[in-house]
Amino acid sequence: MEGTVFAPALEQLEHVKSEQGEILTKPFLDACKHILPVIDKFGTAMGLVKSDIGGNISRLETQYSSNPSRFNCLFSLVQAEVETNTTKASSSCTNGLLWLTRAMDFLVGLFQSLIEHEDWSLSQACTESYNNTLKKWHGWLASSSFGVVMKLVPDRKKFMEVLGGGGNLNADMEKFCATLSPLLEENHKFLARLGLDDMKAS
Repeated sequence: MEGTVFAPALEQLEHVKSEQGEILTKPFLDACKHILPVIDKFGTAMGLVKSDIGGNISRLETQYSSNPSRFNCLFSLVQAEVETNTTKASSSCTNGLLWLTRAMDFLVGLFQSLIEHEDWSLSQACTESYNNTLKKWHGWLASSSFGVVMKLVPDRKKFMEVLGGGGNLNADMEKFCATLSPLLEENHKFLARLGLDDMKAS
């Protein structure tokens, strides 16, 4: 395999901004989609996270495909729902973008922990990132389920070997975190301005 599993996502992230500096829908969703194979490397432990991310990407993609020119910019998906007062529906694109952004926050935090703490187990890195990102938005049931899942993640050494492929894993992981983090921050700021960044899971 040429390059690390992060290479396809990094390629998409190069095209994620318009000339006006807006986040473009398709490259952003494609970059997120390219992280699904990374989640596969966790084995069954991250099945729920993967289906959640995949479901939110599909929801946003479906709306984008209905009118690609209108929804060329990511935030236009939310603006359309603000106009129709449907942002808080459980199946809204607003909800999809919020939870996709939160899941990506978790993954970025996890990868950063793996870079910064070479002595940490994968389970420790996952738990730390979960506590810092998703936990406050999850109800008791989701938090409990996540605690069980963390005990099932693979050994760190094996996991890193599988991710590496033929490239420089730490460099790609660092570049992925450095490139995606500001975009996630932009998503949060945009949603916060509309009062839509604090929705919790039921």
